Amino acid sequence: MPKVVLNGVTVDFPFQPYPCQQEYMTKVLECLQKKVNGILESPTGTGKTLCLLCTTLAWREHLRDAVSSLKIAERVQGELFASRSLSSWNAADGDSIACYTDIPKIIYASRTHSQLTQVISELRNTSYRPKVCVLGSREQLCIHPEVKKQESNHMQIHLCRKKVASRSCHFYNNVEEKSLEQELATPILDIEDLVKNGSKHKVCPYYLSRNMKQQADIIFMPYNYLLDAKSRKAHNIDLKGTVVIFDEAHNVEKICEESASFDLTPRDVASGLEAINQVLEEQARLAQQGELQLEFSADTPSSGLSMELEDIAKLKMILLRLEGAIDAIQLPGDDRGVTKPGSYIFELFAEAQITFQTKGCILESLDQIIQHLAGRTGVFINTVGLQKLMDIIQIVFSVDPPEGSPGSLVGLGVSHSYKVHIHPETSHRRAAQRSDAWSTTTSRKQGKVLSYWCFSPSHSMRELVCQGVRTLILTSGTLAPLSSFALEMQIPFPVCLENPHIIDRNQLWVGVIPRGPDGVQLSSAYDKRFSEECLSSLGKALGNIARVVPHGLLVFFPSYPVMEKSLEFWRAQDLAKRVEVLKPLFVEPRNKGSFSEVIDAYYQRVASPGSSGATFLAVCRGKASEGLDFSDMNGRGVIVTGLPYPPRMDPRVVLKMQFLDELRGRNRAGGQCLSGQEWYQQQASRAVNQAIGRVIRHRHDYGAIFLCDHRFAYADTKAQLPSWVRPYLKVYDNFGHVIRDVSQFFRVAQKTMPVPVPQAVTSSVSEREAAVKEATLSSPLLSTQKAMSLDVHVPSLRKRPTGVSASSDSESSLCVEYEQQPVSAQPRSVGLLAALEYNEQKAGASEEQALGSSTLSLRYEKRPSIEQRGGRRKVRLVSYPDEPVAGTQENKAKLFMVSVKQALSQASFDTFTQALQHYKGSDDFEALVASLTCLFAEDRKKHTLFKGFYQFVRPHHKQQFEDICFQLTGQGCGNQAGGPSFQEQAQSAADSTCRQLDSGEHLNQGRPHLSGHLPPKGDPSSCPKVGCTVEKPGQAAVSAYLSDVRKALGSTGCSQLMTALKAYKQDDDLGKALAVVAALTTAKSEHFSLLQRFGMFVRPHHKPHFLQTCADLMGLPTTSRGLELPGPREESTTVPSELAHEDSKPGPSVSKKPEKTQSKISSFFRQRPDQSVRSDDTTPEPTKSEWTSFVCPACATEDTVLFQCPFCDFYRCRACWQLQLQASRMCPDCGAVNRKQSIAQVFWPKPQ
Repeated sequence: MPKVVLNGVTVDFPFQPYPCQQEYMTKVLECLQKKVNGILESPTGTGKTLCLLCTTLAWREHLRDAVSSLKIAERVQGELFASRSLSSWNAADGDSIACYTDIPKIIYASRTHSQLTQVISELRNTSYRPKVCVLGSREQLCIHPEVKKQESNHMQIHLCRKKVASRSCHFYNNVEEKSLEQELATPILDIEDLVKNGSKHKVCPYYLSRNMKQQADIIFMPYNYLLDAKSRKAHNIDLKGTVVIFDEAHNVEKICEESASFDLTPRDVASGLEAINQVLEEQARLAQQGELQLEFSADTPSSGLSMELEDIAKLKMILLRLEGAIDAIQLPGDDRGVTKPGSYIFELFAEAQITFQTKGCILESLDQIIQHLAGRTGVFINTVGLQKLMDIIQIVFSVDPPEGSPGSLVGLGVSHSYKVHIHPETSHRRAAQRSDAWSTTTSRKQGKVLSYWCFSPSHSMRELVCQGVRTLILTSGTLAPLSSFALEMQIPFPVCLENPHIIDRNQLWVGVIPRGPDGVQLSSAYDKRFSEECLSSLGKALGNIARVVPHGLLVFFPSYPVMEKSLEFWRAQDLAKRVEVLKPLFVEPRNKGSFSEVIDAYYQRVASPGSSGATFLAVCRGKASEGLDFSDMNGRGVIVTGLPYPPRMDPRVVLKMQFLDELRGRNRAGGQCLSGQEWYQQQASRAVNQAIGRVIRHRHDYGAIFLCDHRFAYADTKAQLPSWVRPYLKVYDNFGHVIRDVSQFFRVAQKTMPVPVPQAVTSSVSEREAAVKEATLSSPLLSTQKAMSLDVHVPSLRKRPTGVSASSDSESSLCVEYEQQPVSAQPRSVGLLAALEYNEQKAGASEEQALGSSTLSLRYEKRPSIEQRGGRRKVRLVSYPDEPVAGTQENKAKLFMVSVKQALSQASFDTFTQALQHYKGSDDFEALVASLTCLFAEDRKKHTLFKGFYQFVRPHHKQQFEDICFQLTGQGCGNQAGGPSFQEQAQSAADSTCRQLDSGEHLNQGRPHLSGHLPPKGDPSSCPKVGCTVEKPGQAAVSAYLSDVRKALGSTGCSQLMTALKAYKQDDDLGKALAVVAALTTAKSEHFSLLQRFGMFVRPHHKPHFLQTCADLMGLPTTSRGLELPGPREESTTVPSELAHEDSKPGPSVSKKPEKTQSKISSFFRQRPDQSVRSDDTTPEPTKSEWTSFVCPACATEDTVLFQCPFCDFYRCRACWQLQLQASRMCPDCGAVNRKQSIAQVFWPKPQ
C-alpha cells in the first residue's frame, strides 16, 4: 500500500490519496497532535471514513514507536536518547506518554450499528490490524434463550443481571475462560461476528465485548452511548485521555438534546403505581404468612426482595404525590399547554419528596423492584413505567451540586438549557404510548404530560468534554455552515475544514426548477403543497425527468403525509402510471421492518438486465436519506420536491426558536449565537444536503440533482447548500431547457465515464436478518416483477372495467381466451425441477401480490408480527376445506412443526429449519437426510417425527425417503397404514380417469371408433359462424372445471389458479403457470385429475412439455394413459390437424394405433352427446363445438361434475355424494361399501 508522510507521520493508505483526502488527513493529525477539537466536513463519497481510520491508527502507531524507541534507548545506552523529549517524535508539547498504557484509545462513534458495520468493513481493507471492540446492548448481543424472550430492553437488563449475580448463565460463566481464544480475541469482529462466534463457543457476546474493551486500541459504539450519561455509566466507558470521533455528526445536535430530555405521561405514572401495588400486596401477604409461621416456629417465607413494607409504601406515596403535583398545574382552555423555566422541574419534584438528597434511595428502591419482577411472565407484569421513572430521575439530577451548596444553584444553571412544558394528553398520544396489551384504569381520564426539554446540545457536549477527552472530532458530509454548528455546541473547535469534492465538472448537474412543464410554480409551502395545480405540475415534472435520467431515480419529499398525498393524487390523475411505465415506483415505508425488503427489491430492479431502472420515493430525514448505498446505477438522479422545514406549530419547535432568540438577546454583547429563524432554516437545509449527498458516492460516480421548489432560487437558501454543489448550481426559467441540458449531460457522462463494474445486490439489513430473509425471499421474483400499476397491489384503488361481472362465467370466458395464440411470445421450456423451484420461491408472495414493486403497497401492508421477527419463515401448505379440520394437510403440517419445536432444543430446531430451507432451495435430498438423521434417528422417541417429515418430501424423493425411513426405524412412513404408495395412487388416479374415457366402454359401446365419421377437413358447416350468439367452445367444461377447483381447493386455491392462468395468457410462460397449478393439485392423489384437466387451457406448442411435466409430477411413465386430457380446443390455424378434425375416410382401429386414442377422444368431445353413429358412406351432419350440460339425477343441478360408484353406474354430484356418505357408506344402487377416495369422477355418465 502507498505510504504518505503527513505532519511527520507515515500513513499507510490503500491507494494514492486525492488532494482533498490528504488535506482531510492533515487536519485530523493537527487535531491529534495539538490535542484540540475539530469540525471536518467532507462530502459523501470522498472516503472520509477511510481517511479517519488510517490517520488515527497511523498516529497511534507513531506514538507506540516513539515509546518503544525511548524504552530501547534507556536500556541500551542510557544517555543516548534520554535528553530528547517526545516532542521530537511529533508528539504534542507537554505530552507525558512514557509507557504503552498512556497511548490514547480511539473511540469511534456513529449513529447506528449498521453504519459501524460499514466502518469495520473499511478497516478490514486497510493494512492496520488493531485490537477492536464493538459495544452493543443486550438486545443485540445476548444469546441466552430466556433473556431474549423478554419483550423490553430493560427487562432483559435486569434478568441478565439476576442470572449473572447468581452465576446461572453458562454463557457468562465461560467469558473469562474463553475470552483469550485466538478466534475471539485476534480478528476484527463486528457485532454480527460477535454473536456468531459467541454462539459457536458458548460464550456471552455482551460481556465478551466488555472484556475486550479493556485491551482494545479502537472501540466502536453508537454515539448515544457517549452522549447519554446513563449509557456511559451502564457501559463503564472511561473517556479520560481518549480520542473521540463522531462520524455522521450531523445528527449529534438532535441526539444531545433528546438524550437529556423526557416526556412523562399519565400512563407511565399509572404503570409504575400498578407495579408497586402488585409488589406491595405480595409482600403484605408474605408478611402475614410469616407472622403465622413464627407462632409455630417455622421458617419465615422469603420472596427475595430486601425491602421493608414501609419503604415500598413510601415509594408508592412518592409516585402518588408526583401524579397529584402534575395534575394540580393549571392549564389554559386550549390545548397549547403552559411553559415554565427549567428550574421549575426541581420545585415540582420536591413536592413529591424527590430531591438531590433522596434520589439515591429512590433509585435503589426502584431498581430492586424491577429486578424482583424481572423474568416473570404475564400480561399484567409491566415495569416500563418504573424504568422510565428511573431514567427521568437520573436525567433531572444528572449533575450533583458541590458539597455544602444547595441544589438550587444547580437548578439555576440548568434552567438556561431547559424548558418545562405541561400540556394535556390527547387520544393520539395515549395510543402511541401503549406498547403492549396491558393497560390500567387509573389513567382513563385525560391527564397532563410533563415534558422536560433540553434545547442546547452544549449541555451534553460540555459534560462529555469534562470527562477528560483529549481530542473531539466531529465529521460528516453535511455540517455546513460550520460556524453555526460550532456555536450550538458551545465548545472550542480550533480546527475546521470544509472540503471540496473529488469529482470533475462533467460528473455533476445541479438545477433549480421553479416551475413545472405547465408553467405552474412548484412549492412545498404549507399553503400550496396540497393544491391540485402544484401536485399535478410536480407529477408531470417527475414523469419528464424519469424519461431522461437513466437507471435509478431518487425522489425525496419533505414528510410522509406530503408523499402519501402526492401519490394518491398522481394515481387518481394517471400521472403515477406514466412514471411506472418508465421506472416502477418503490416507496419508503414508515416502519423499519418492511424497509429492507423494499430497498433490496429496488436494487434488484435497477440491476436486472434490460431494465429501464426504477424510482424510489423517500422522505428527507428518513431511513433512505443516509447510510445507504445509492452509488452508480442505483442513484443517477435525485429529485428534492421541497424544503423539509420542521412543523412550525409543534410546541417543541416553537420553544426551541424562542430559546435561541432569548440566548442571542442575552449574549448580544458577547459571542455570536444563532437566531430561532436561522436555526429553523438550517434544519431544512441540512436535511436537503443529506438527501442530495446520495447521488455521488465515489470518484467515478456521476449524477444529476433536481431542486423542484422555487424557494431554492433564493440567495439565502443557495448559500446553505454544500460548497461542492454551489459551483454547479443553475436556476432554470424554462422546464424544456432542463430536459435539454440533462439529456446532454448524461449523453456526455455515459461516453466519458468508465462503465461501473456490476456488483452483487447489497442488502440494507444485518447478516442475521439477511439469513432469515434469504430463506424466504431468495427468488428472482422481485427483480422480474413489474410495478406497472398501483391497483395490482392496492385493492381499494382498482378500477373494474365496465360490463365485466365477477361471476364464474366471466372467469370461464377468461380461461377459454387463454387458448388463443399470443401475437408474439417466446415459449420458455421449464423442467420439473425449475417449476418446483419457481413455486417454492413464489410461495411467500402468493398472498400479498408484491413485496416491494408497488408505490402504495407498503403503506397499506399490515404485518407487525413479520416486522418484529425481521423476516418470514414459511412452509407452503395447501388447505382443503372439504376435509375435516383436524385432518387437513395444513393443520397436520402445523402440528408437526409444533411437535418438532417441542422435542428439539433451540439450536437443533434452527438446524432443522435450515435443513428444510436448504432442501427447498437446492433440492439436495442427501443433505436433508443427513441432517434429519442426526436430529431424529438416534432417539427412538423421535422416530415418529422422522416418519412424519414424509409430508414435506417432494414427490420424486418420497420412495427414497420411504426406504431410508424403513432402514433407520424399521417402519415405513409414507405407507404406514398399508395403503397404496404415492406412485400407485398417481397411477390409479390416471387409470381411473382413462377408464372414464375408455373408447370401448363409454364412447361407442365397443362399436367402430367415431373418428372416422367426423366431418371432412375443411367442411364449412363445422365451423362456427361469425356473429352468432352460441356459447363459446367448451364454456360448460371450463365452468365445470372451475367449480371443481373451487370445491377441492377452496377460494384461495381457485384464486391462485386464476392468477396463474391470467399470467399465462399474457406472457405465454407455461412454466410459471404450471408451477402454481402443480403445487395446488399434486399434494393429494384425488386432485391429480385437476392437473390433468388443466390441459384444456394449454396451448398446442406447450402440450408435449405439459404431458412430460404431468408424468414427472405424478411419478408416471411418459407414455402412460390419461395424461392427454379432454378439453375445448382452440379453433385456430395453429391447431395440429390431427387434433382438429380427422379425415373423412375410415381410420385404423384403436388396437392398431393406440397412441391416437386420446386425440380421437378429444375430437369426439366436440360432438354432441346425442349424435348418432353414422356409416362410412354417410355424409356427417355439421357439429357444434360446445358441451352439453349434465344434470345430477338427485338435486337436478346443471353444469356440475358428476362422480360414479366404482362398482356400478350409479352417479351423483359432489354435494349429493357428501350427504350420502354422511348418512351411509353403502351405494344406494348396488349396496357396495364406498369410501370418499374410491368414488371416481365421470365425464360421460350413462343416463339414469
